[in-house]
Amino acid sequence: MAHRRRFSSAAALRSRRALRIVAFAAAVLAAALSTAAQDQRKVTRLAEGVYAIEHAGQGGGNSTVVIGGREVLVVDSCFLPSAAKEDIAQIRQWTDKPVAFVVNTHFHNDHNFGNRAYIEAFPAAEFIAHRETKIEMDRFGPGSEGREKRSRDRAQKMLDSGKGPDGSDLSESDKAAVKDALAQLDATIAEMQGVVFQSATITFDRNLTVDLGGREVEIEYLGKGNTAGDAVVYLPKEKIVAAGDLLAAPIPNLYDGYPVEWIETLNALAQLDAATIVPGHGPVMHDKSYIYLVRDLLQSAVDQMNAKLSQTRPAMMQTLDDVKDSVDLSAFRQRFAGSDKDLGSVFDDATTHLVKLAFLEASLR
Repeated sequence: MAHRRRFSSAAALRSRRALRIVAFAAAVLAAALSTAAQDQRKVTRLAEGVYAIEHAGQGGGNSTVVIGGREVLVVDSCFLPSAAKEDIAQIRQWTDKPVAFVVNTHFHNDHNFGNRAYIEAFPAAEFIAHRETKIEMDRFGPGSEGREKRSRDRAQKMLDSGKGPDGSDLSESDKAAVKDALAQLDATIAEMQGVVFQSATITFDRNLTVDLGGREVEIEYLGKGNTAGDAVVYLPKEKIVAAGDLLAAPIPNLYDGYPVEWIETLNALAQLDAATIVPGHGPVMHDKSYIYLVRDLLQSAVDQMNAKLSQTRPAMMQTLDDVKDSVDLSAFRQRFAGSDKDLGSVFDDATTHLVKLAFLEASLR
């Protein structure tokens, strides 16, 4: 199964662990980058003129390239401009048609900071996002370099003090992981310097259809999920859907989002007639089993939280510490992480945040 894929290098595992330790104040980006870590960039041909690109290391989230008879559409421009430029060079090997549209599935900048590389290569390109995503891109994107610098400063402080975010002593392996993260962050910051963030230029509310010349692409908003404005890109004829971070493998990105609505959005995603699914991170999928697995994980967290609150008091009258131990998601650990201890640690960290999200949603009711 697609979601059983494992990280294959010690360096990638250390990178994932370090980014989780270091970026405790920027969990969204850290989680996205950590679960995206791969040894090699990978290109998969999905259909004639349709390709998925999995990016290596901190390159960012997956991209999907759709080539029409007249022009090209790209789903998500990844994170580092160097990775986006590599994609652009690849696209130029496939076709001499211009990239006319880049769809940003959501506001997390590991899916859109590469926009600048596309506008430099294709000055007439338009950037499409849901209305809510555009709002958050404008807030979040321009400060990306500053957040990386703050993460680096926190990493250096931890290394100097020998203490983790919770005040516990760092082990020697933790210190090595933080040193690796510092090297990555320094390289990332150096590349980000001087890059002007490119936001969306076209927004939509429910759906938008783009004709690339003999090939129609449907851009749809199915509901809130990992963010308030998650978009999916659907090719009905080819039965392909690019899902953004509504799906991320092997561990879902649970550091942000709306669990109750996310469940219904995944149900809607499963209703699309799609045989090929490109997640926001991880390998291409060829069935819907992972959609249902993530949905069931979210449902379990929401159901357990609601059951606890119904037995005690409303969320507004309690704290997270009062109820968090009543939500047990360990039954899903094997299904997501198998026997991989490092993946298991990532799963535990992610589901801890999921419980928090479920409580925060309940407190708003």
